[in-house]
Amino acid sequence: MKILLADDHTIVRQGLRSLLEVKAKVEVVGEADDGRQALAMAEKLKPEAIIMDIAMPGLNGLEALQQLKSTMPDIKVVILSMHVEENYVTRALRSGASGFVYKGSAFDDLVLAIKAVSDGEVFLSSAASQVLVNGFLQTSAEQKQEQDKFDRLTPREREIIQLFAEGKTRPQISKTLSISVKTVDRHKENLKDKLDLTNDEEIVRIAKKMGLTGQ
Repeated sequence: MKILLADDHTIVRQGLRSLLEVKAKVEVVGEADDGRQALAMAEKLKPEAIIMDIAMPGLNGLEALQQLKSTMPDIKVVILSMHVEENYVTRALRSGASGFVYKGSAFDDLVLAIKAVSDGEVFLSSAASQVLVNGFLQTSAEQKQEQDKFDRLTPREREIIQLFAEGKTRPQISKTLSISVKTVDRHKENLKDKLDLTNDEEIVRIAKKMGLTGQ
């Protein structure tokens, strides 16, 4: 496999070249010290894969990745970085990276990443996987908290929130449910308090999120 290295630290590139050629049995066809040079060298050398850092001067690795995939969509890119925050990992994957390896990982992770991407698979080192899992769990916890609040609504309050979300007026809701407009208003204020809502637009949003309306 022909590989291009892109990292702004010469000693890192030299160390990677030695290890990759000996342990991973790959051919390092070039070294770039910033994202712009990586793009130029990729076009000239036609490597099968690029191992690329994120924090590089001139053009960072994530921007270079996006440009690279737009012109050479078949090339495999493995991000190798000290930055494993969720936004970095997510953006890299959405931009077309085939792998994300934390620089603090053992070298074996990079070897596994190269093997995986050569087989058409995606590889994440444990640190990168963990930040994605943590992000997913956090989102799920927030959704559960919102669901718990919604579950505390009475059946009548859930009816009203749906009718409001469907665009019904207070008199229309009053007629539909055979209750007074004043009672409709009271239920509306109660459900807004329970859900921590401040306006009618938020009522529509929560109704859609909870699947009460297809509108």
